[in-house]
Amino acid sequence: MGHLPILYSFRRCPYAMRARLALAVSAQAHELREVVLQAKPDAMLAASPKGTVPVLVLPGGRVIDESLDIMRWALARHDPEGWLTPPDGALEDMGLLIAANDGAFKQRLDRYKYPSRYPQESGGDAAGFALMRRDEAARWLVQLNARLIKGWLLGAKATLADMAILPFVRQFAHTDPVWFAAQAWPRLQAWLAAFEASELYEGVMHKHASWQGQDLQ
Repeated sequence: MGHLPILYSFRRCPYAMRARLALAVSAQAHELREVVLQAKPDAMLAASPKGTVPVLVLPGGRVIDESLDIMRWALARHDPEGWLTPPDGALEDMGLLIAANDGAFKQRLDRYKYPSRYPQESGGDAAGFALMRRDEAARWLVQLNARLIKGWLLGAKATLADMAILPFVRQFAHTDPVWFAAQAWPRLQAWLAAFEASELYEGVMHKHASWQGQDLQ
């Protein structure tokens, strides 16, 4: 095995984005392997047969293949910005927010962004189906907007909850940017804009050539 953790990632995947954010803020050195999802490398599948990113392979052989677990692993080692210590609330509050995001909101987001993947649910009206799911997903964004009084979900600084949820709000916003910008969600829009303008975001969104399977472990 190598001396650095290996992260299998896909640049636009919000789950992989989460992992990269936590590894970056914790200054955890690692080898990034950008994969092509239509041609997943054998090394990644050997480490995690479920075949989804992110996958973190530690030097001793341990595999972490859930995005939140990767975030928690990195932050447990080094949390310089206090993502695990929200100013207003507790770890349990962050967990509840993330669970709501990853549950009903993510389900509706997928159907809004990719309605053609759900023909049995759409009844042949993909466009109408997508708009219904968009409006349902927007109810969650209204709640987030209301929480952002101090700029972040749990107070005046970023936490694990913000960084676990922002990649999915970004995906929602980019599905129809004109519609998103027209909504009366000033705090939410400012929160997302600040995130996308940050050095942290810019760093984790740097484009890498796809990894072709060199240096197999």
